[in-house]
Amino acid sequence: MTLLFDQWIKVYIKLNFYYGETVPLLGEWFDLHFVENPGMAFGWEIPFLGPDGAKILLSVFRLVAVGVIMYYLLGLIKRMVSKGLIFSISLIFAGAFGNIIDSLFYGLLFSRSPHHSFSAEIVSLGDGYAGFLTGKVVDMFSLSFFPPIFNLADVAISVGVGLIIVFQRNSFQTEFFNKKNNSIKDSNNAKGSNDSKELAR
Repeated sequence: MTLLFDQWIKVYIKLNFYYGETVPLLGEWFDLHFVENPGMAFGWEIPFLGPDGAKILLSVFRLVAVGVIMYYLLGLIKRMVSKGLIFSISLIFAGAFGNIIDSLFYGLLFSRSPHHSFSAEIVSLGDGYAGFLTGKVVDMFSLSFFPPIFNLADVAISVGVGLIIVFQRNSFQTEFFNKKNNSIKDSNNAKGSNDSKELAR
């Protein structure tokens, strides 16, 4: 649901707002403000790379990260561990996947959003404003006390991480660190057993 809602909001904003358009929601402290960013969550970028190189590198990193998170999440579900931990990791996965969809496909499917003019349009595949892996992430939530403009995917990632830190830290440590340590111990024990057999010969 988080992923679907994230994409619905982004597509709606992209097709109905011109770049830079602002619509107040709650007084002066919470607005819808349409911007696009080629960087990471909350508009952060990689300063020492060119725009295209940084975007491709970031998109590849996101793909790998989403794959790792999905593999870890499926393992948690299979082992039927803490529902709270599964929920938290699911939020992180949905947020990461939501932003990677923007990077992969928005540049292929949408026209460029003009500044203070008309909204973007859906175009034929490949006729959009950017190539594969180089689409821009749509952001729209603006808080007066928090400078970066963000989207629902960013919120999902932040909430997921926060839930793990505050409520699921022990479950996460048990599933990740203890499992890793046990694997190392098992490997060392197996090696020690083999060494003992060699000495016995």
